[in-house]
Amino acid sequence: MSTFVLVHGAWHGGWAWRRVIPSLLQAGHEVHAPTLTGLSDRAHLLSPSVGLSTHVQDVVALIEAYDLHDVTLVGHSYAGQVVTGVADRVPDRLARRVYLDAFVGADGDAAIDLLPEKVAGHYRESVAGPGFGWLIPVRSLHVLGVTERADLDWLEPRLTPHPWLTYTEPLRVRGSGRVPAAFVECTDWMRVFQPHAERAAALGWPVHHLATGHEAMVTAPKELAELLLAVNAS
Repeated sequence: MSTFVLVHGAWHGGWAWRRVIPSLLQAGHEVHAPTLTGLSDRAHLLSPSVGLSTHVQDVVALIEAYDLHDVTLVGHSYAGQVVTGVADRVPDRLARRVYLDAFVGADGDAAIDLLPEKVAGHYRESVAGPGFGWLIPVRSLHVLGVTERADLDWLEPRLTPHPWLTYTEPLRVRGSGRVPAAFVECTDWMRVFQPHAERAAALGWPVHHLATGHEAMVTAPKELAELLLAVNAS
């Protein structure tokens, strides 16, 4: 039995993995899907001071509190930054990292600078306007490749604004990146994270592809779970 820790991306919560978790449990694994500080059911903790280091500490604290070992740590989208930070802090507790259409950052990288210039510009404009200077308003799900009405109806009411500092605070890591890593790219959308798939390949990581939009845990949960189980077994 392995332990999966599934970390959601911007605007989401641990609930985002609800369609994936049953398959992992049925395969005999332990699963944790925390909600990061300031998001979803922890939105009451939202403040301008919530940054990337806050979210790294969220996941480190969970791993240590439950005394987890042999962890497959999965990060979606923004949470690639979190996964890299956690792997630097508690490498001996991790078996592998999986970046699901996610940032592959290095020391000193801020998430906003890892986005394509046009997309980063949209973020900055929305933060300066409806985000009051410290929040990233929820992005259009259509832009993220979600098209089914049932999926939209499930996602839209649950998404919450995301703290801007998490995108501007640089990643700080000391380590060698010795925890094995793999990348999963979602290909049926505008492929914002294709450069990160290419970076992962250049680092020698296995790169897998899913023919779905960015919200794979919602739009292709069965296929994603099968892929995570295969990566875990490799």
